[in-house]
Amino acid sequence: MKKLLLSTALLLVLSLSFTSCRDTKKADSVGDAIENATESATDVVNDAVETTTDAVEKAATNAVEDTVNETVDNTTEAAAEAVNDAADDVSKEIKEVKIEN
Repeated sequence: MKKLLLSTALLLVLSLSFTSCRDTKKADSVGDAIENATESATDVVNDAVETTTDAVEKAATNAVEDTVNETVDNTTEAAAEAVNDAADDVSKEIKEVKIEN
């Protein structure tokens, strides 16, 4: 009877210890999964920040280039008009001088 009781107690202790180890492994794997998910989320956020930064830089560069190009075009047109007006004024003055002589 004593051996039966001791054998039963031994089997009960062994079964509890194996169950306890499995729970620890699950807890470790859950902890690893959380850590991996956190690392993945951090990577995704960093990639999103980098992509957004690149897009903003490109947009700003394009806006500056467009503004510079438009300013150059407007300035060129204004200078051409001023030269044409000056040429017309000179032509008128030459015609007036010829008429007077």
